Amino acid sequence: MTGAAGKSTTPPFAAIPAVDLKGGRCVQLVGGRPEDERVSLPDPMAVARRWREKGFRILHVVDLDAALDRGDHLELIERMAGDATGRSEIQVGGGIRSEQRAAALFEAGADRVIVGTRAVDDPDWLATLARRWPQRVMVAADIRDGIVLRKGWTKAAGVEVLDFLGGLAPLPLAGILCTDVGREGQVKGIDRPGVERVLQGSPHPVWISGGVSTMEELRFLRNEGAAGAVLGMALYTGSLDAAEVAAEFGGAPPQSPPHAPSRRTTSDRNTKETS
Repeated sequence: MTGAAGKSTTPPFAAIPAVDLKGGRCVQLVGGRPEDERVSLPDPMAVARRWREKGFRILHVVDLDAALDRGDHLELIERMAGDATGRSEIQVGGGIRSEQRAAALFEAGADRVIVGTRAVDDPDWLATLARRWPQRVMVAADIRDGIVLRKGWTKAAGVEVLDFLGGLAPLPLAGILCTDVGREGQVKGIDRPGVERVLQGSPHPVWISGGVSTMEELRFLRNEGAAGAVLGMALYTGSLDAAEVAAEFGGAPPQSPPHAPSRRTTSDRNTKETS
């Protein structure tokens, strides 16, 4: 399949560590439930550096507070992206419901942004966003039992995932992030038949998240044509050996996205604004 984004141009399969931000900490939730934190680390910057030092070339950052309308971590994301410049890529999701928020994240240094709820609710807005930033916008297809979810995984959108993905075919997206919410944080393995359906039915490259727990599953995803896998609990708890995963699936050296804006730090902007 090629579609608007062109699967034939997808880079080699990559495993991507998740850095989920909540209250200034790096956390891992079970089943996406904010009250069920299995991992809580005080220094997200140190976590991001650790994954890069292990050999991972892409980081997946989610602002959980922004997703739940409880604040945001824009300044922390900017510092994280600045620290990654020239060494790794960073893709950011959570609470992106306006062009202004997407623009702020790109200016902060995000290589790609991931949109969820509004992408489901407002197809015209998604089309505008994707065409303004071609190949830099990903869509989150968060699912439970094959049905797309919205509002931080709390509400069903009433649409089957393959119908949703088919409607995205004309858009110049960077790809799809498909998260099996029922398996998220469980480290109990992926739903292989469900994954195969999504991979075969998507016109765009697909990254899989939720339940990935073994090297064999990563090889299965690569062989089935997935663009990559976002890893959380399995890495943080040691169920997957980070060095082994990075050695085989850490990803190719980062490439600058087309027309990427320069990354400016907060101090750079403050200097400009006060000059």
